Amino acid sequence: MDTWLLKTFRLERYIFAVLMALSMVLLAEVSGEREIIFPEICALTIGAWISEQQPWKVNKRRIFFLMSAAALFGVLVVRFLQIPLIFQVCVCFAFAGLILTLFKTNFIPIISACILPVYLRTTSFIYPVSVVIMALFIIFAQWVMEKGRMRPVNKFEPVNFSLKSQIIKWAKLLVVFGLIALIPFRVHQIYFLAPPLIVMFCELSNPKSPARKKPLYIAFLMAFAAFIGSFFRLIFNVYFNLPLSFCTLIACVVLFFALSKIKINFPPAGAILLIPMILNKNLLLAFPFEVLIGSFILTYVAIFLFKEKEESV
Repeated sequence: MDTWLLKTFRLERYIFAVLMALSMVLLAEVSGEREIIFPEICALTIGAWISEQQPWKVNKRRIFFLMSAAALFGVLVVRFLQIPLIFQVCVCFAFAGLILTLFKTNFIPIISACILPVYLRTTSFIYPVSVVIMALFIIFAQWVMEKGRMRPVNKFEPVNFSLKSQIIKWAKLLVVFGLIALIPFRVHQIYFLAPPLIVMFCELSNPKSPARKKPLYIAFLMAFAAFIGSFFRLIFNVYFNLPLSFCTLIACVVLFFALSKIKINFPPAGAILLIPMILNKNLLLAFPFEVLIGSFILTYVAIFLFKEKEESV
């Protein structure tokens, strides 16, 4: 396949990813159901559609089941587990680690899918239903792209690990995350640890992750995505009263253009981009700075506390 054709297909995948995010936010606006907006969908389109090689060892069935189970579990925790917020988040974190281990995959975006409803206090089952539908669409579109040779075929290989080392790894991640979370949760500034940042933390804690080669790039990329998401929401939606879907369109185009230039397709950046679309407008000014600080802290901790030659999570 020649270079021109590869570039054409890549551009089409970017366009499909923008349209996916736009359609989701537009549907949420029309229906009046905020729970339909699932920021991690932008991360999934980056990994499953835009990237030449899918960054996770996962097949289509696992994507569907794991995303569905994580979203439902997060809502059930909010509805039925009446414990402090930080413990609810830790329960969701542990659940995500458990099912990732059982299904022998490193499909860590489910961590954000599980924790986000806890942050937003979501009790409506519209959220997991929305996640199920969008996961199905992501899977179907990826299959179509593979059949049409618009992207390489995703071949699943289970993550190889010993059960003992995996349990130790997730236990360590949980303890470290819980300690880091103490102060932000105590002072009610939870978006220093926004769910996509937790996914970033887990990714960087894996010594085999390619993202560890450019940790500063990753931290700045997360902050940049948070900034443009918040900036466009403030300017177009809050001040000029334009639809959220318009903000989403512009923000996605800017982020995807940046990703194409720096050649770093880091899926959590897509998720952090859309978080401002569901935040209270009073949080928008502080959000990018919280993400900037949180991303550097989590990057530093992940790089320096997880140095041993562990198996992939």
